[in-house]
Amino acid sequence: MKEFIKYLDWVIYQIYPKSFCDSDGDGIGDLAGITEKLDYIKDLGVNAIWLCPIFKSPQCDNGYDISDYRDIEPVFGTMRDFENLVANAKKRDIKIILDLVANHTSSEHFWFKEARKSKDNPYHDYYYWAKKPLNDWTDQFGGGSAWEYNEQTDEYYLHSFAVGQPDVNWDNPKVRQEFCDIVDFWIDKGVDGFRCDVLHLISKDFKNDLKWFGPHFHEYVNQLFGREKSKNLFTVGECYVDEKQITELCGEGRGELKSSFQFDHIFIGSKGRFAPIVTSMNEVVKIFDNWEKVTQKLDVLYPLFTDNHDQPWYNSKFGNDGVKRFESATALATMFFLGRGVPFIYQGQEVGFANSEYGDISAFDDIETLNFYKASVGKIDDKTLYKDINFGSRDNSRRPFAWNGEQGFGFTSAEKPWLPYATRSDRLNVESDLKNEKSVIKYYRDLLKLRKEVAAFRYGQYKSIYSDDGFIAYLREYDDEKYLVVCNFAGDREVDLGFKNKKLILTNNNAILSIKKDRFVQYDAAVYKILDE
Repeated sequence: MKEFIKYLDWVIYQIYPKSFCDSDGDGIGDLAGITEKLDYIKDLGVNAIWLCPIFKSPQCDNGYDISDYRDIEPVFGTMRDFENLVANAKKRDIKIILDLVANHTSSEHFWFKEARKSKDNPYHDYYYWAKKPLNDWTDQFGGGSAWEYNEQTDEYYLHSFAVGQPDVNWDNPKVRQEFCDIVDFWIDKGVDGFRCDVLHLISKDFKNDLKWFGPHFHEYVNQLFGREKSKNLFTVGECYVDEKQITELCGEGRGELKSSFQFDHIFIGSKGRFAPIVTSMNEVVKIFDNWEKVTQKLDVLYPLFTDNHDQPWYNSKFGNDGVKRFESATALATMFFLGRGVPFIYQGQEVGFANSEYGDISAFDDIETLNFYKASVGKIDDKTLYKDINFGSRDNSRRPFAWNGEQGFGFTSAEKPWLPYATRSDRLNVESDLKNEKSVIKYYRDLLKLRKEVAAFRYGQYKSIYSDDGFIAYLREYDDEKYLVVCNFAGDREVDLGFKNKKLILTNNNAILSIKKDRFVQYDAAVYKILDE
């Protein structure tokens, strides 16, 4: 049996702790708030939670700048709160996945505060230093050079992201052991796995592009996760893999990662985060179909996702978040989450949350957005500038979760949250959606229930029937059962799918029930069981 088979039973729900649920009224989400909502998560059909960083941090990049890997950020609670969350999750058979940021620390981490004091400090070699910048790399947040001067040692240190996020030197065996110890600390706390932030950067090749997989990358990942204590963890990398890299990283017996994200369907036609694109779902359909076939051929575990904390809402970017919001959101969910792989759902996409429209920079917090604004203000007109920001800002998906339409939207009792609410929270919230005849949440529940009950959607082979012109049809086959999934993201069409004897078991458009022919309007999704021919 393949080592990843058991993970095909998982449905993972990503939580951005700062914005999920505030239990103590300070305007910031916390661990106790997540614990309060475990039944909501369980009822959705989820059995694993990925928490964005909850470790101690000065929050220059919302927790991805860690100052202590063994302590909880006070705004989120205490270690006891974390242990309580784990215990209550386990009672509901929900597993816990933490976000491991191994490429860099905060500049407020003890290691770096010591490292920058002098060249002979024992922690100096925990980071990358140079008498002058070794190359022309720029940081990934648009802040300028990736090299920052440190007066105390008369050197420059490398920061692939913000100035307050110095890269750690994985070529130093002491650093590698430190991260092994960190992983083991959380295993002992009951953690079931890790999502690994920008892991592809941990081995550096200073003569090539920053995103290059460095010469010792696989060796270092194997040292971290190939050990006896860590080899049974669920691990997924943010590694921007292609077909070759996903095999080398996630192949059977490699002792590296169980899975890794690819981002082809995220960055279609992209000319930068804040450059609005004109594209169609046709490209998304073809990319999805190709990766399903590729990962099946390579026999690797594939993450099925559209949304996360680093992207604007997918349905706003590629679908229809207006009058066809329900149909578009549920068609996307049907195509992705009945495919071959493990589903990742980002908080709020199951409600159909959408991008916001703000015209004042005070409504934004994301460092990448603020850098873009600083570099662009005065150079382009405000209308265009805010159109670009509202299109691409990471704050779109980070705004406080709207549980109801009351003051504070059920997120907090505080007068003001840490980040302004999404501009449509009065209409797009859990309570309102559950009252709708066309409820995205209820559809998600039905979809995930179907996935859980039908083995073919977890273990079955993927067979492409059609994928072009914004239309996709594929089979999931297991033992003697066949199921057909059809999603239409383009114009109305009538097609001959070649299966005359089939039973409709799930759809987002009940009008299909009264149509004898295979006729679909835009954003129709339908799932059929193929009966004996």
